Amino acid sequence: MHTLQGWTALVTGASSGIGEACAIALSQAGARLVLVGRREERLQALASKLAAPSHILLLDVRSRSDVEAAVASLPPEFASVDILVNNAGLALGTSLAHEASLDDWETVIDTNCKGVVYLTHALLPGMVQRNRGHIVNLGSVAATYPYPGGNIYGATKAFLHQFSQNLKADLVGSRVRVTDVQPGMVETEFTLVRLKGDAQRASKHYEGMEALKAADIADIVLWCATRPAHVNINVVEVMPADQAFGTFAIKRH
Repeated sequence: MHTLQGWTALVTGASSGIGEACAIALSQAGARLVLVGRREERLQALASKLAAPSHILLLDVRSRSDVEAAVASLPPEFASVDILVNNAGLALGTSLAHEASLDDWETVIDTNCKGVVYLTHALLPGMVQRNRGHIVNLGSVAATYPYPGGNIYGATKAFLHQFSQNLKADLVGSRVRVTDVQPGMVETEFTLVRLKGDAQRASKHYEGMEALKAADIADIVLWCATRPAHVNINVVEVMPADQAFGTFAIKRH
């Protein structure tokens, strides 16, 4: 494995789940960390156990002005971000499209799409100028496989996939890489957030099967980030052994 010594990684949604696991894994490989999230106590607790220096950014990625100001305020030793892990994302509710909340849809779009765009736009020029860097977008198998109630969430992850692919097209020939990591079922706070705090329903989501863990995804992100500079991992689709592809939805009358 190539070391990340001397590299700086910025991870959004670092206060829990996949983001926290990615921060730990990248730190263990030698990278300095910029930890982005909205829960200061959790970020402080994470920073205290990292193997490399870290800097905390309290930030809501949905705010363009806040993202721009936060990136501009990075201390010199953290300002040259080499690895951007766009992990902050969510789903809200499982309602069918005609019953869904438009407010929920907007929140999902603002987080999953605009947040990624804002961070990428702020950090990509520096990567291109230095001719080294890696953008890792945390997508989902929902980008490819639709399911009832997935509606806006699946659409945002399809956007993320196509955005990643088009970034790669623009960056061809440079040493700035782009990867879309698409997990299936991962047992984190994701489902609890989606179900708006209904812990009983959230626990049943993983009942009777072994889901992926946040550390499994972090291991994949680290592997992608530590390939030789001429190697770009475009897309990684990963599911637990207990999950597979759904059948077509058929309504029988």
